[in-house]
Amino acid sequence: MDIEIMAVGGYDEVGRNMTAVRCGKEIVIFDMGLRLDQVMIHEDAEIEGMNTADLIKIRAIPDDTRLSSLDGTVKAIVCSHGHLDHIGAVPKLAQKYNAPIISTPYTTELVRQQIAGDKKYTGNNQLFALKAGQRYTLSQSLVLEFVRTQHSIIDAVTPVLHTPHGAIVYALDFKLDRTPVVGEPPDFARLRQIGKEGVLALIVESTNIGRKGRCPSERVARDLVRDTITSYEDDKNAIVVSTFSSHIARIKTIAECAHEIGRKPVLLGRSMEKYTVTAEQMKLVSFPETTSVFGNRRTVDRTLRRIMKGGKDTFLPIVTGHQGEPGSILTRIATGDTPYMLTQGDKVMFSANIIPNPMNYGQRYLVEARLRLVGARVFDDLHVSGHAYREDHYELLQLLQPQHLVPAHGSMMMTAEYTQFAGELGYTAHSTVHVLRNGQRVKIN
Repeated sequence: MDIEIMAVGGYDEVGRNMTAVRCGKEIVIFDMGLRLDQVMIHEDAEIEGMNTADLIKIRAIPDDTRLSSLDGTVKAIVCSHGHLDHIGAVPKLAQKYNAPIISTPYTTELVRQQIAGDKKYTGNNQLFALKAGQRYTLSQSLVLEFVRTQHSIIDAVTPVLHTPHGAIVYALDFKLDRTPVVGEPPDFARLRQIGKEGVLALIVESTNIGRKGRCPSERVARDLVRDTITSYEDDKNAIVVSTFSSHIARIKTIAECAHEIGRKPVLLGRSMEKYTVTAEQMKLVSFPETTSVFGNRRTVDRTLRRIMKGGKDTFLPIVTGHQGEPGSILTRIATGDTPYMLTQGDKVMFSANIIPNPMNYGQRYLVEARLRLVGARVFDDLHVSGHAYREDHYELLQLLQPQHLVPAHGSMMMTAEYTQFAGELGYTAHSTVHVLRNGQRVKIN
């Protein structure tokens, strides 16, 4: 059985992740992601109503027509976690394949919602929920296993494809957080055992390979957020916090801090409602009983009007818009497009980093500038990353001892830096480290 890895999307960019692994005549697809910045530059783009070909043309989703050059049948579509850059293209691409979509329970529910909201989806892919620690037999030759990991969204896993020639490990995305706020630490014992059993290839993210040391635990972010919010316990000014709507652990921390200082946490935004309500309904997280959540725009504005009437010091809005996205709650507040008015001394806190692309930097700059114009005090960097740093990558390689490395999830600069890092550990470019661009493929010996 020959084994071949194809880079479909996410290999010379950040976003629209998709990888195909061919084992003999059987193909397993890992992730089908969206690239949000490519959608945002097309102002009239509405993903749910657009055709697949048009989205491929504007480089918003992976160009899966490349798979036609692979001689085999797709046996499964495997989603590692619920971020849109990993599942956002599922409604557009999955229907082409007579294959189940396999993901963890929370991710499966998010995929179900994505498909239900898409106007063009006509497929009948079976959705199969596989918990971390479980296996799924794909064929006589292939077995899929989910290994528990940590990331900036709950219920994330590292998928492992067991083949007759060794395991193919798909480590997009992960951090080795030993003290997480929600969920359990990564399954180090199982990763070590898989390494002893034999890992043929590791497909691995390279996003933060340039950052030295270890990625701080989410508990560090919890302490940063708590220290900042609770220091204004008797303050009468507004406190508004923006973070990733999918970062359930962070939202839980912010809501608990609000409750601690006597303010009612109010979650605002469509995506905020989707991720948090789904997590709470599945009993994967619990928020303070004083927490409320609203997604519909009219309901959001009505709630903001009620907050202004009841007193800004009584509530703590947790809102979308940390990247300065047009139409998000924070952007609308900054531009005066809501009933909620910021004034001198009000505080706006960013518990999120800027996703690295020029558009986000520009939009975030504009939002912060507008906030400061009305006298708001801006707090940023109340955040830790969900992506592994250099020493985490070192530890993962020590655990797995892979024969081959395929750096992914990053620009060419990032994947090249990962190649240099791997070279320091004895791997060789073009021999045991394979830097691919979208559309390229490599046979693994």
